[in-house]
Amino acid sequence: MQKKRFCHFCGHPLIRKQVDDQYRLFCEHCHVPIYENPVPATCLVAVDKKNRLLMVKRSVAPKKGFWCLPGGFMELQETPEGAALRELREETGLTGKIDRLLGVAANSSAQYDTVLMMGFLIQSSSGTLIAGDDADAAQWFDYPDLPEVAFDSHRRFISQYYEERRPSTFNL
Repeated sequence: MQKKRFCHFCGHPLIRKQVDDQYRLFCEHCHVPIYENPVPATCLVAVDKKNRLLMVKRSVAPKKGFWCLPGGFMELQETPEGAALRELREETGLTGKIDRLLGVAANSSAQYDTVLMMGFLIQSSSGTLIAGDDADAAQWFDYPDLPEVAFDSHRRFISQYYEERRPSTFNL
């Protein structure tokens, strides 16, 4: 992972300085700490009427060639829900409506250090399925036949969705 060396406000070199009881990057020219925060991203557990899961095969690193949920990084001036729906359209050609937030997870990343992943559920979508943007393929899978999933957080959101649908084994 590349380290920040220069202030993104003025371009002067950064130092490490204790700020708020923690060592942080600091710009002595601007007199401001440079906070390093997780990068926000979204993914979608999109299922069809047959309860099959929509997945895309990655055409870019990391995990190129592996399957994952449609999703990607949130952009400025975008809501998490808007980012998720944009990524769905870009990667699969489909549109949908978010039913609910499944959860939030933090993932380690070689490039970004930490990615904050928000997982959403979509149970109805429309359009023609076609791989696009950074996906080599887009396909619906039955739950028992899922390919290897690229990211831990995606596996967690997939498992959560299907576990919630499992019939209860408890008699109350």
